Order: sequence, then structure tokens, then C-alpha cells
Amino acid sequence: MKLFKKDGGSGMYDCLIVGGGIAGLQAAIQLGRYNHNVMVLDAGDGRSAICQSYHNILGYPEGVSGPELREIGRKQAEQYGVEFLIGKAESAQKEGNGFEVKAESGDTYKAKTLLLATGVMDRIPPFPELMPTLGISVYICPDCDGHEVKDKSTIVMGSGNPGANMALTLNYFTDQLTYVNHENKEVDEEIMTEMKEKGIKYVEGPIEKVLADGPDFRGVVLANGEELTSERGFMAFGGNEVKSQLAQQLGVDLHKNKHVLVDPRTKMTNVENLWAAGDVVAHSEQTTIAMGDGMQASIWIHKTLLADKG
Repeated sequence: MKLFKKDGGSGMYDCLIVGGGIAGLQAAIQLGRYNHNVMVLDAGDGRSAICQSYHNILGYPEGVSGPELREIGRKQAEQYGVEFLIGKAESAQKEGNGFEVKAESGDTYKAKTLLLATGVMDRIPPFPELMPTLGISVYICPDCDGHEVKDKSTIVMGSGNPGANMALTLNYFTDQLTYVNHENKEVDEEIMTEMKEKGIKYVEGPIEKVLADGPDFRGVVLANGEELTSERGFMAFGGNEVKSQLAQQLGVDLHKNKHVLVDPRTKMTNVENLWAAGDVVAHSEQTTIAMGDGMQASIWIHKTLLADKG
């Protein structure tokens, strides 16, 4: 089998990856190793851009930050000739046998295949003190970081049922829990009863200020002046943004929660030559799964490109 020859002058990429997070980077590395002409269009935001430490990834027992993983991944992909462009994709359309993506800058990019790794963004309240704590002492995902609050006093900052359900989930790890319903949204009676039975303290009222010393969360001050202290924090506000707008424009089938539906074997969507990987895909939302999604998608993108070459 002959290696593909990279053609940077044709104006047509073999694959355009929208999203430079964990899934997009893993796919870019593998496609680069296949010697394909690949570009990653990355807005530079997303979950992995703000998480200061992942604790459940093989090979990083002391944790690794999202920005560090992204930097490592980008350098690794660039070794194989993958191009990176910082910018946000504004629209996408099918064009002949390929795709055309328009960036907010007005520039357009064409590719034979398209991989959407656009991710999800959690709804985080605008307290600047929170940002340095994310993944170190304040968390979002109980599967990723529930262990980090084991036997520690923990404040769940949330809204209505999502916050209450998070507190109940974390009760597996600690019985020192306080749930602050920041937005005063209604909590179902049966959930309130279960929280009470499990000894979870319930506080209703807006948070005025987050207390933190750099990466170390210390608690919150409520609008009524009351100060609540704890060793750890969790957030659960619901209403996360699933960044599947491009997929929707292209006629991709979506789950009822707006996540992208893909073939479990190939990660291709219902639209031919259009793949999706990572948190934007239904039932992902784990860094390690995002890596696997990106790898799986890239293998099938390669197979498709190989078949098209004859």
C-alpha cells in the first residue's frame, strides 16, 4: 500500500477537524500518522481548556491539566504535519463530495471528510475565583472526580433538581454535604425528602462570593451574608451547552438532549463522510472516552479516504 502524498496546494484537505480538544487532537495525531492532509480549526475554549487537573487518566497518577494535555497533543500532531488554526467555525455545508466550513473570520475551508469534535460547555456561574479551582478543589463530573471529595466536607453549588441530584450522587463518597440552591429553582419533593434522609444540608439562596485561595476552594458567602466553609466544591447547574449546531446545519441526527448520534463502530454520523467524537457525542463526556472516540473515528476516516483513492 502506498502512502498518501500530502497536497497542500489543492485547497482541499483530506480531513477538517472542528475542535482542538482531546477527541480532536487524538484524531489529528492518528490521521497525521496516516500521512493525510489535515487541519484542525480550534476555538481554543471548551472543557479541556479550563480543567486544571484530570485525576482518572492512565499514566497521570498525580493528575494532568487540560491545557497541558492540549499543548502536548498539538505538538505531537504538528510533528506529523497537521495544521492548526485558531478560530471558531460559524457554519458548515455539504458541497459535492466534501464539506465547506466557514469560520467567523469569513475564511472558508474545504475538506473531503469532516470530524466534529466541538464538545460541551458546562454552565458555570461568573465567579472568577472558580476558574483556578476547577479540577483541583471544585469539580463538575462525579464519575471523574467523586473520589476527590471522599470523606471531605463538600458544598454543591447548583440549581434545582440538577444540584440536588448531584448532592445525592456524591453522598456515596462523603456524608459531609451542603447543597446551595443558588438560583432558588424548585426541587422535587421526593428528592428533598431523600436529601433530608441522607443528612444533606439544604440552603436556598444566591451565592454572593466564592471563597478561594488560588486553586484551593474554601467555601461561599451567601447574599444574606452567611458564610459556608468546606474543603471541596461541586457544581451542577444543568442547562449545559451541547455544541452540535454545525451538526444540525448538516442534517445530522441528534439525540433528544442535542448530543450527536453516531455509529458505535465507526463514529460516523448518518451523513456520509461526516464523523463526530468526544463530548458532543451521546454518552461520551469522559476524557479517556474522547480519546477513544477520536482514535476510532480517525481509523474509519482513513479507511474511507483509502477507498476513495481506489
